[in-house]
Amino acid sequence: MSVVTLINADASKVRETSWKEYAIRFAFGGVIAAVVGVLGKLFGPVVAGLFLAFPAILLASLTLLSRHDGEMFAGVDALGAGLGSMGLVAFGAVVWFGADRYAAWIVLLAASVAWFVVSIGLWMAYWTIRNRGRQEHLAVHHS
Repeated sequence: MSVVTLINADASKVRETSWKEYAIRFAFGGVIAAVVGVLGKLFGPVVAGLFLAFPAILLASLTLLSRHDGEMFAGVDALGAGLGSMGLVAFGAVVWFGADRYAAWIVLLAASVAWFVVSIGLWMAYWTIRNRGRQEHLAVHHS
């Protein structure tokens, strides 16, 4: 069974995480936000905005996930974050293109749809390629 098919929400996992681990995530996120603030003061909002896409707690979360559930689960989480980040790039592109041309609600709606379509589209493409490779591998070994 694939590790990806095992992904689900489990509220009992919240109790397995210590307050120290939550503090690490919070502190790391705060440091990233502070660094982005300094970049904004030094180089302006355009440069700082590039760094806002950085998932502030991803690195700390992946480390903790790897420790609790194993590297394979952390890898799947990182893959999802990467594909979602590509969706975030699409979101930013739509906002950048439409901000001066259309009403804010239209731009944000279109950007949200772009984020969703790109993220889900990339995930579906990943699964299609991954499963095609598995089917070809099985076909070679069964013939």
